Amino acid sequence: MASILTIDRLSYHYRNSEHPVFEALDLTIASGEFVAVVGGSGVGKSTLLRCVAGLANPSAGRIRLDVPSKPGSRPRGIVFQDGRLLPWRRLRGNIAYGLQGLALSVEEKAARIDEVLGLTLLSPLAERWPHQLSGGQVQRAGIARALAVHPDLLLMDEPFSAVDAITRQHLQDELLNIWQKTGAAVMFITHDIEEAVYLADRVIVLAGSPGHVRFDRCIELPRPRGRNAEDLQHIAHEIAGAL
Repeated sequence: MASILTIDRLSYHYRNSEHPVFEALDLTIASGEFVAVVGGSGVGKSTLLRCVAGLANPSAGRIRLDVPSKPGSRPRGIVFQDGRLLPWRRLRGNIAYGLQGLALSVEEKAARIDEVLGLTLLSPLAERWPHQLSGGQVQRAGIARALAVHPDLLLMDEPFSAVDAITRQHLQDELLNIWQKTGAAVMFITHDIEEAVYLADRVIVLAGSPGHVRFDRCIELPRPRGRNAEDLQHIAHEIAGAL
């Protein structure tokens, strides 16, 4: 399968820092592939995602996103840890905000919003304000806003870290359902190894100082996966040993 994202010898320095966060980092993601990136605090997981998102400039190296130009869409969609909803806009308005600047008619935008509300099971809540939503609903809203631009690559920065364990499991399953329906590639940042092996086609371990890809593990297990299945736990232990 062709690569949609190619990261070639990427390095990043914080301003006034002598030592890079990560250095000469190589990574590829194929079209439609779900890749989880794990690693300890400070190794550069979120910084890497911000570079791919265009929110941070690497010190060296190259990022190439190889996707066709499609009217009314953006190549990347981004989901943050906290949902980042605008408190002065209702849920529908928050999703509409992400569509600003795209060449879509009013009718097309409304249809796009309805589409992603349905995908994320939020249709009955479309007119609620952010303060009326639960933590899990806020995170689903962030996913809906990212999906509304029809991205080829969905970037997710620890999106479920702030919710309780039960909600987290529900969101993981909903994300897998959405991913399978949309066909978008996913780059998923997490510190949770069990979450990574449950969700992903591949798990990338960033480690060291400066950070680098220490381990790249394909998860060739059929879906749906059992969270406590012995083979899944074996892979989780294998990845933990690489950290």
